[in-house]
Amino acid sequence: MRTLSFRFYYIVFTVILLLLLFLSVRVGAVSITYEKIVAFIADGFGYQTSVPVNKIEQALFFQIRLPRVLLCAFVGASLAVSGALMQALFRNPIVEPGLIGTSAGAALGAAFVFVMGKSIAGVYADVLGPFLLPVFAFIGGLAATLAVYKLSSIFGKVNVSTMILAGIAVNAMAAGGTGFLSYVARDPQARSITFWNLGTLSGSNWNSVWLVGCSTVFGIIICLRYTRGLNALLLGDDAAGNLGINTSRLKSRVLLLNTFMISLATAMVGVIAFVGLIVPHILRMLKSSDNRFLVIGSALLGAIVLNLADMVARSIVAPSEFPIGIITAFIGAPIFLSILIGSYKQQQGGGFYA
Repeated sequence: MRTLSFRFYYIVFTVILLLLLFLSVRVGAVSITYEKIVAFIADGFGYQTSVPVNKIEQALFFQIRLPRVLLCAFVGASLAVSGALMQALFRNPIVEPGLIGTSAGAALGAAFVFVMGKSIAGVYADVLGPFLLPVFAFIGGLAATLAVYKLSSIFGKVNVSTMILAGIAVNAMAAGGTGFLSYVARDPQARSITFWNLGTLSGSNWNSVWLVGCSTVFGIIICLRYTRGLNALLLGDDAAGNLGINTSRLKSRVLLLNTFMISLATAMVGVIAFVGLIVPHILRMLKSSDNRFLVIGSALLGAIVLNLADMVARSIVAPSEFPIGIITAFIGAPIFLSILIGSYKQQQGGGFYA
């Protein structure tokens, strides 16, 4: 398997993803056949087929089902690539954005917007209203991530145990803040916060698809510029510096890019854990720890994994919907524990220098 090229995996993942997207648009409380989908699309371009077009089902497909599937793919890609970035930055395979507080911080920022509403923007509420949620989620995610990083590097050395403990503390503080906002919120607001914290794609629309899609594509393109530096960073700061890498600048830019991607994705769909942890790890087992492979492979495999989870979420309690964050947690937590145990067995734990 290790002799197979990167391109082989990219092609396989792309084919699986496309097949899964075609299957995913059919699955849900209302099953839509492929003949109807072709008829809907043809009708959208002004052509008619032999299959009659039901306008309600057509609206369901274009306004709910299709944007949901696309948003799910972009969010999965964003979460997985962010996980690969964080694991490369901290040189540890058990790190993911949720572990160091980014998701919890973004959740706190979003909960603040849920409770305060457009009153935050004052007289500019009509103009700034649609942007409040992603902006505050980004601020919350950035603040939490920086807090963990600073707490973990007080003495110039980042230790995995210290980082995880700092992450637990910041996660707890952010969760406490979110809990407080849920307590003071009115019933509809508290219900929105609860469902949002469990992860949901039920609010998908074309605006969120464009926002997360653009941020994901932009983030991946920028990530590819940093893969050489991240590969050098695997050798240690001194070795990377000898290769001409400005490690401090690289770390700050990767951290900011990660926060940008994860905060926007979290703002749109809520907290979805473990995707950023397990996807890069699966790719390392399949092929390589080369970050050029991990970034592109994580984008494709992350989209596959989250779409599979979403199909399960829409199917097991149909016509209702199961929170997707619970499904990823059920799948990801055992894998996380196996990675943790495997790391100890191989004596890969311990400290490292930031």
